[in-house]
Amino acid sequence: IVFKNIGTHPHTMHFHGWHEPSMDGSLPGQEVQPGGTFVYEFDADPYGLHLYHCHAVPLKRHIHKGLYGTFIIDPRGGRPPADEMVMVMNAFDTNFGAENEVYAVNTVANAYANEPIRVAVGRLVRIYLVNITEFDLLNSLHVHGMFFDVMRTGTSMTPAERTDTLMLCQGERAILETTFRYPGDFMFHAHQSEFAELGWMGLFRAEEPRRDT
Repeated sequence: IVFKNIGTHPHTMHFHGWHEPSMDGSLPGQEVQPGGTFVYEFDADPYGLHLYHCHAVPLKRHIHKGLYGTFIIDPRGGRPPADEMVMVMNAFDTNFGAENEVYAVNTVANAYANEPIRVAVGRLVRIYLVNITEFDLLNSLHVHGMFFDVMRTGTSMTPAERTDTLMLCQGERAILETTFRYPGDFMFHAHQSEFAELGWMGLFRAEEPRRDT
């Protein structure tokens, strides 16, 4: 991965997964200065759902301002076919008071409340869920009217639990699989009321599969 810093502050990329210390992006002297370039190299191991983010100081500000992302390493042979989506739980301190005023999944507050995520009844749905919320210890996902199987970090193909609410600390992630049994709108949100009311809420719209005539 060729990283070019075209900003005005030193930055790095820190990847979760196996890599040599020289590729960690967190140690003294590993900052990439403005105008600089660094090549990160690592083996795609272990398979699963992973996170990367800037590890330069002030760390909390760099993460809070959006210097993060997720990457997926597929197991050999892949996973069973499914409708897949990535959900990154994040939040925003809009007045620089070291606490959040807006919460969201995939950055835009209430986006999926206004434009529900369409899924098919009876078809496997896979959610790649990542928490990178700053200034709050935990974030969560709760789906109404159903349960989902949880594979924490996605490094196993065997579910560790079946639940309807999952709590994640910053940097934790999980692959969730479920199948909608009934048509209709299913709410999902953080099960912290404050987060939900400040934007971390949406809908799945489950529809019967179309049948060609």
